Amino acid sequence: MLKIAIIIGSTRPGRRGEAVARWVHEIAQKRSDAEYEIVDIADFNLPLYDEPKPPMLAQYTKPHTVAWSTAIHSYDGFVFVTPEYNHAISGALKNAIDFLFNEWKDKAAGIVSYGGGTGGARAAENLRLILGELHVADVRAQVTLSLFTDFENYSVVKPAPHQEAATNTMFDQVVAWSSALKTLR
Repeated sequence: MLKIAIIIGSTRPGRRGEAVARWVHEIAQKRSDAEYEIVDIADFNLPLYDEPKPPMLAQYTKPHTVAWSTAIHSYDGFVFVTPEYNHAISGALKNAIDFLFNEWKDKAAGIVSYGGGTGGARAAENLRLILGELHVADVRAQVTLSLFTDFENYSVVKPAPHQEAATNTMFDQVVAWSSALKTLR
């Protein structure tokens, strides 16, 4: 059975990412094609990248890096839940991604973004550039949640009905690509 991580891409107090990830996970729990788990980067307390060697070498010296590596290595694919900060992903998510290399390689990823008028679409595009460099196959289908229409009072997650179908389409693609890429690993 494939294992897919739903990664919360924000660590700030009052973040919406945790609620969005729970909503995504609720949809995932209705499926039987993979095991889906929420992974919160805040739980790993990652400082700014502090390893003496590049992540490509996988010669980690810090306990937090080893824990992060072990967690990410165990998954076949990912769904990144990312806010849009200044037309990009959060610094916390970029830092967490940059800690590793081989653990991401030859896996698939979907993106659920949230933000203002474009629903975090620019953050999703920024994330696609980063994932490409790590040999992650990002799927075409994505979910963009607007703070104006998919949240009540800009804070409570209440996605429009079509968003569940969009999420399932994204899951379909992540599962298909994760399965196909397993042969490369």
